[in-house]
Amino acid sequence: MAKSFLSLAASGVQQLRPYLPGKPVEELERELGITGSIKLASNENPLGPSVKAVEAIHKHCESVNFYPDGGGFKLTARIAQKYKVDSACVTLGNGSNDILELVARAFLTPETSAVFSEYSFAVYPIVVQAVGARANVAKAFPLEHATMPLGHDPDALLASVDKDTRVIFIANPNNPTGTWLEPQMLKQLMNDLPDDVIVVLDMAYNEYMDESLQIDASEWLAQYPNLVITGTFSKIYALAGLRIGYSLSNPEIADLLNRVRQPFNTNLLAQEAALASLDDEEHIKNSVALNDQGKAYLQKSFTDLGLDYLPTMGNFISVNLRRDGQAVYDALLKKGVIVRPVGNYNMPDFLRITIGTEEQNQRFIKTLTEVLA
Repeated sequence: MAKSFLSLAASGVQQLRPYLPGKPVEELERELGITGSIKLASNENPLGPSVKAVEAIHKHCESVNFYPDGGGFKLTARIAQKYKVDSACVTLGNGSNDILELVARAFLTPETSAVFSEYSFAVYPIVVQAVGARANVAKAFPLEHATMPLGHDPDALLASVDKDTRVIFIANPNNPTGTWLEPQMLKQLMNDLPDDVIVVLDMAYNEYMDESLQIDASEWLAQYPNLVITGTFSKIYALAGLRIGYSLSNPEIADLLNRVRQPFNTNLLAQEAALASLDDEEHIKNSVALNDQGKAYLQKSFTDLGLDYLPTMGNFISVNLRRDGQAVYDALLKKGVIVRPVGNYNMPDFLRITIGTEEQNQRFIKTLTEVLA
């Protein structure tokens, strides 16, 4: 043929690099012929899903010959109840990643720009580039910053907004750094931003944050009509394999997101499992407690090893090895321990570690100690 298929693709897609997920245990063991591996790479909840969620899946699995409720009426109503907002404020997504793409499709064009900080979640540049929009990347705080190294700099974010900016993405806490903006800093940024810029506050790890850092969604939505808050059932609710997320926004924005949302973008079992998960507060408390214990252990262990780490409010921690992180990652793989290299975030000396069970955390530290020696 005269032309390659690449030349036929949209301009934004031609240079796009797909998102690379954490390496699956099955893939590693197949490649190396080993068993008993552990995965601390994708920020999954090591406790697994709520018993109530599993029971809901079993209860409804024989109904998968039917299409799900396209609008997710029951789940939408329950999410609205949880956050004390109207159901018209809720949009369901195939994971919160889906919501990020819906925002890009609804509000960005090749004539507009979007803002996000360096070291931000890799999906932001992907969805922006896919629609041909321009990415304005704000400088983060430097590694030497006293309290929030590599964290979002509100002044830099604000300075990156131009006359064509339609969307700003802010992950709080941020992935892969784990850093965060306190509510008052976020409010000041919201007050300073133009009201015709859609602010996407990505709160995938919100439940792991200290309660003093969590925001009142209903209050913030009432105060800021341009705000979109995204959440997910993949992290603390441990439903990553079912792909279910949501956003909260004013009804006019929610209506626009639903216009570009695919029919049946959330499946029947995901909706029912998410609904059941919201009724299991004990599972949330246990997950937070396990995470806090594991975080304290890993932080102490890194200090004992003479390694610096970034402050985190997520269920993961990024450690500065002060050497080639990819090489350490490869060495850990050979010993059956999967973590996450973050060279793609321009953090080549770091590894991101999901906080696991006590046994998993201890095995990781033992193996890391061997590798570094």
